[in-house]
Amino acid sequence: MSTEKKGLKASFKSMDTEEFLDIYFNRPIGYAWALFFRHFDVHPNVVTILSILLGIGAGIMFYYPDLKHTLAGIILLMWANHYDSCDGQLARMTGKKTRWGRMLDGFAGDLWFIAIYFTICLRLTCQPLPLGIGSSEGMVWGAGIWIIAALSGTLCHSQQCALADYYRNIHLFFLKGKAGSELDNFKQQRDLFYSLPWKGNFWWKAFLYFYGNYTRKQERMTPNFQRFYAFIQQKYGDDIPGTLRNEFRSLSLPLMKYANILTFNTRAIVLYVSLLMGEPWVYFIFEMTVMTILFIYMRHRHEALSAYLYHKYARQ
Repeated sequence: MSTEKKGLKASFKSMDTEEFLDIYFNRPIGYAWALFFRHFDVHPNVVTILSILLGIGAGIMFYYPDLKHTLAGIILLMWANHYDSCDGQLARMTGKKTRWGRMLDGFAGDLWFIAIYFTICLRLTCQPLPLGIGSSEGMVWGAGIWIIAALSGTLCHSQQCALADYYRNIHLFFLKGKAGSELDNFKQQRDLFYSLPWKGNFWWKAFLYFYGNYTRKQERMTPNFQRFYAFIQQKYGDDIPGTLRNEFRSLSLPLMKYANILTFNTRAIVLYVSLLMGEPWVYFIFEMTVMTILFIYMRHRHEALSAYLYHKYARQ
């Protein structure tokens, strides 16, 4: 195997949690960009900032309904996603991992979609409702599209991505241990928040506060897993038996495909198709229906396996 292929494979978090498009498209392109930026000694945080600018630029392009702007927006969002893959690969290559980098990387995708939702709403506000939706001819979306986008973004997109990200980190924890996972918890984040003075740490404390709220939301959605996780931490500490790790992995692995669907690639493809159709509102409906059904199913399955394993090992 060539050095480049070895380096690319090493940049994957795990084959369990990588999906087809990432393995064969996004990660290789991100890795090529990482090699390029390493050659010019560009810091990973700069790449993350560039991804944010590209994502916001994509949102601006989506404001315009013509094909030229739509294609430009699609290219910019794909480019932003490649840089989002690149910054982590570059940080691992160069060892330049920083607290700011973690903060920026965590917010990058959110900023893309905030810009995209906002500009789509601006675009549609004064546009006529599609035939069959409006109760009378000449009705426009008006404030309705803002309400739909707000519900889609806060109740659906945010919850779906948070839970999918949490389940992937849980899977990585049982597969690779703490070193290979970012399985954080609310108490840990709050303790860190309160341990730092505001002076000289304002932005980092602000990130810790909101990130703590993010982890609390994840924990509240997964009560059965929290009980199981607390039990194994109390019983085994960091020395979790290999048999338990393997059993959890085998039960969790089929759910990773749903976690991947609920993150970026699938929703981006649907967004692109809806924009090319000239009906970007279709994306919001997809997010509120199809993605919500998958979210509920994935959560039910994961909570069921957590309850099963808790009862099994608590009896031993």
